[in-house]
Amino acid sequence: MLDQQQVTTEVEVETHPLVVRMRPVIDLTDDQFFEFCQINRDLRIERTAEGELLIMPPTGSSTGNQNAKLLVQLGVWAERDGTGVYFDSSTGFKLSPDAPPVSPDASWIKLERWNALAPEQQEKFAPISPDFVVELRSKSDSLKPLQSKMQDYIDKGVKLGWLLDRQNRRVYIYRPGVPVQELDNPETVSGAPELPGFVLTLGRIW
Repeated sequence: MLDQQQVTTEVEVETHPLVVRMRPVIDLTDDQFFEFCQINRDLRIERTAEGELLIMPPTGSSTGNQNAKLLVQLGVWAERDGTGVYFDSSTGFKLSPDAPPVSPDASWIKLERWNALAPEQQEKFAPISPDFVVELRSKSDSLKPLQSKMQDYIDKGVKLGWLLDRQNRRVYIYRPGVPVQELDNPETVSGAPELPGFVLTLGRIW
């Protein structure tokens, strides 16, 4: 059993990733960053707009379990629906040419948009904004940075975004051109009209 000091230390490590400052000595291109990630597959790596590399610790077991349950629900619907493709949290997308790749916890793209990409684009950080993204807040995540990330998704072309706040059992729904909708402790949340027929059961996520 972990004592209080060990628990506190784990939370601090998860909250503060290792920051590797690269500029002005090295400024990785998107292709170089992709290859860097490929040769360090055991690491969770993100890149900031300033070119810094963030070496993220592994996801906590509880959060990983909830992420898996989220992806299963999305995947079951997507396989049955057949109009799009879905992705897990390790997938990187380039939402705009000058932005670093982002990796939502779960995402979905309409099939015709995905198929319009060249195979080599699909193999790397696809230059496309998903139609739908989900971010799942863990206990160590601060809410405001996640809210800013969600708004940035919408500003860069995402049609529907969900921020699932497990700590407060609250769902924030983002769409272009409308105020953010907040749902307190809902049993389910619907993806319609963007994802017709997709209903996420929150009892399996909380």
